[in-house]
Amino acid sequence: MERTHSLSAAATVQPLVERPAAGSNALAVERSVGDAAGFELSTHGVSKRFGPVTALDGVSLTVSAGEFVTILGPSGCGKTTLLRIIAGLEIADQGTVLLGGADISRLPANRRPVNTVFQSYALFPHLTVYENIAFGLRARHFADTEVDRRVGEALEMLHLEEMPARRTWQLSGGQKQRVALARALVNQPDVLLLDEPMSALDAKLRAEVQLELRRLQRRIGKTFILVTHDQNEAMTVSDRIFVMCEGRIVQSGPPVEVYDRPVNRFVAEFLGTTNLIRAWRNNGTVHTEMGDLKPRAHPTWDNGVLAIRPERILVRRDRPDANGVRAVVSEVFYRGDRLDIYVQPLNLHLRSVPGAAHLKPGQEVWLELPTRHLEALGE
Repeated sequence: MERTHSLSAAATVQPLVERPAAGSNALAVERSVGDAAGFELSTHGVSKRFGPVTALDGVSLTVSAGEFVTILGPSGCGKTTLLRIIAGLEIADQGTVLLGGADISRLPANRRPVNTVFQSYALFPHLTVYENIAFGLRARHFADTEVDRRVGEALEMLHLEEMPARRTWQLSGGQKQRVALARALVNQPDVLLLDEPMSALDAKLRAEVQLELRRLQRRIGKTFILVTHDQNEAMTVSDRIFVMCEGRIVQSGPPVEVYDRPVNRFVAEFLGTTNLIRAWRNNGTVHTEMGDLKPRAHPTWDNGVLAIRPERILVRRDRPDANGVRAVVSEVFYRGDRLDIYVQPLNLHLRSVPGAAHLKPGQEVWLELPTRHLEALGE
């Protein structure tokens, strides 16, 4: 269990942003906690209920300054509620939200140095691209020269230089997404929150925007927190992933760690495709219906499940020295960039580059389930 930080009752919350006077140099009077370029954001024991439903159950996480993290989970797991609490759009029933060491849990949303890009983009159809991006700055009474400078920089940053006079209905889905990002970034937030902003895009455009978003974050060095149910999206853009289930964080870590080292069955199945193999332990040996296997770490259970990703299973000409399984190919599916192969026993699924393995239904093969990729899952 992560330790939550308690704050003294005498501690005061200093304003995160001072509102600039009209006609003044807004940058000169904008002041953030610690007067630093970036801040660590953390939640400690955050809980939220909606009637009988527990949306969040003691959620604690820490995001370093300049980090791109993704909160990943299925619908109803609490990820959007957590994002809204960080943004100040919901108030937690329990727990605290800290930014740069300051408690912002009760600070209104408009006084937090945090901006949100919503799933619907929330663009104003009666305004031009330029005025959509400038909206937040004008609402805070920034000088026209500063508005023009910041909007110009955002248009260039997001490759919208040719579109400032367009209306939103004249834009593609990808262009609308970039306008929404630009509108958030001109406010120079310490943290940018992204609530499934790519879910409305088609598959090809979504893949392109994911790469653009990651490159943008690396270029400007801001803290990004993305909420999504798309595991491919999470693994593409993230420094770290927080996997949520039923209001709790069940695993966190770099994408390769969460993918290759799932802690339980939920994580293994939610992040991509996996083979689940029933197993039992006796006298220190792990038995399965395919024979004895050696997982990466010795299980603590007597009866449980082993997991291995399809692409980690290897086809061998001869019997492997360890974790070898004799199998018969039952189905082969060509998918352009890969072959999906199913074998018996247990309808194991493996993945191969076309041409790497010339397999046909009915063919007998030796498989190796490498110890370093065979995980003994927790409960």
